[in-house]
Amino acid sequence: MASHAATATLAARTKPRLSFWEIWNMSFGFLGIQIGFALQNANVSRIFETLGARVEDIPLLWIAAPVTGLLVQPIVGYLSDRTWNRLGRRRPYFLTGAILASLALFFMPNSPTLWVAAGMLWIMDASINISMEPFRAFVGDNLPSAQRTTGFAMQSFLIGTGAVAASILPWLLTTQFGVSNEAPPHTIPDSVRWSFYFGAAVFFLAVLWTVLRSKEYSPEEMATFGEHQEREGTTPERRTAEQFVLNGGRQIQLGGILLVIGAALSAWLASRAIYQVMILSAGMAVIGLLLIVSGLMQRNGRFNNGFVTVLNDFQDMPRTMKQLAWVQFFSWFALFAMWIYTTPAVTSHLYHTSDTGSALYNEGANWVGVGFGAYNGVAALIAFAIPVLARRTSRKAAHAICLVCGALGLLSILILENPRFLLGSMVGVGIAWASILAMPYAILTGSLPPSKMGYYMGVFNFFIVIPQIVAAALLGFFVSRFFGGEAIYALAIGGGSLILAALLTLRVEDRDDTEAKSTWHPGFPTSQV
Repeated sequence: MASHAATATLAARTKPRLSFWEIWNMSFGFLGIQIGFALQNANVSRIFETLGARVEDIPLLWIAAPVTGLLVQPIVGYLSDRTWNRLGRRRPYFLTGAILASLALFFMPNSPTLWVAAGMLWIMDASINISMEPFRAFVGDNLPSAQRTTGFAMQSFLIGTGAVAASILPWLLTTQFGVSNEAPPHTIPDSVRWSFYFGAAVFFLAVLWTVLRSKEYSPEEMATFGEHQEREGTTPERRTAEQFVLNGGRQIQLGGILLVIGAALSAWLASRAIYQVMILSAGMAVIGLLLIVSGLMQRNGRFNNGFVTVLNDFQDMPRTMKQLAWVQFFSWFALFAMWIYTTPAVTSHLYHTSDTGSALYNEGANWVGVGFGAYNGVAALIAFAIPVLARRTSRKAAHAICLVCGALGLLSILILENPRFLLGSMVGVGIAWASILAMPYAILTGSLPPSKMGYYMGVFNFFIVIPQIVAAALLGFFVSRFFGGEAIYALAIGGGSLILAALLTLRVEDRDDTEAKSTWHPGFPTSQV
């Protein structure tokens, strides 16, 4: 009898496995999110160039995307960890972001001037981030360890599928439905305009499906799971008053150093009109100022403060997360280089034109959209093959192999002569993209305390957006100063960055991999939770 009771208690404290369709429903919103994200990635540089932006200015205009992610995702993650209402914990944020992003997608292709388009990118990207951030924590909340790699692979599949549809939309509307792909100077073509309208509708409906068709565990239910209790026990204990004072002093010292260096470097760069790189030094100064404020608050006894808690939790992030930070940095640096430079690189290198009003340029820009669709299609097709590779090797080895495939894909564009072969290069990029969307999160989730899952997933986004800020600040400078404005060399830099990310992956500690491999199987239970 006692043994039966113990078994029942253990079962009650283990997260049940979810069926295929339950994982599908909880992930389906990512289909819409990625349609919006892919429309942005494939067409915003085109919109900027059409409205008069120079090639070297495009990275700076794209700074909206990483900055909004840097600000929005940790805040949304922190708030969603502490939210519980009739919609749940994460779902209120899914829905809010979907409404705002759909409106932004509708207005973006109607921007009359370059500065309006740049401002709309800020709004659109912030809204997409509100919906996107909680989806990563959603997997950690709802799935047991053995199903998390599959859960993130499902997201990769839906992301790839949505991105294929969005990336080829302008080309499809032009070739199959006769929608005009040409327009007067400084006017967005109808093919792009109608693509954004379609994306706005699908974004909202896909996220609404997840909101209505999925469930979440309440805080009380989460507290009963053994996994929750184990990982909460690994978090640093609350500091004593004396420890807060000492920690505050260290933050003041570090913040002072960063503030002085950042401010001095910003002034020097401003005096030489190197404004792109000045973004990085200004960011360093801002971080220093935040640390000083947090340190002063702790020195003055203001411990129970959300601002202090956020910075101290950042300081206490798990070791695995710190190691993955470098992998993410170089992976996303490469991706950002590809997103902002593929259109100018392909149109100039393979189509031999920089005239944004010409039919040849628009043909090349549309073909880039098809190429982006190809790499996302590859990502969707192999999404569920990566967990199999991870089981036969390890999650680290599988991710490193996929990153090398992406590097070879980007580097191969330099030697292409026929635009058709761009699709072959995108196969390697697609393999890397599928893994980037799944494996780092599968590795990370096992090291995070559940009560801070949303916050740490938001902080993990720092290591996605910071490299994008660095790329936006440096790539335009390097391309114009050292490569004569030839955008193709930005893709070469991206390929090298992916190779470095692959090497760094091999030193990551994945303590959850053994458990996941021992219980992994490709099937799903048929019972409903």
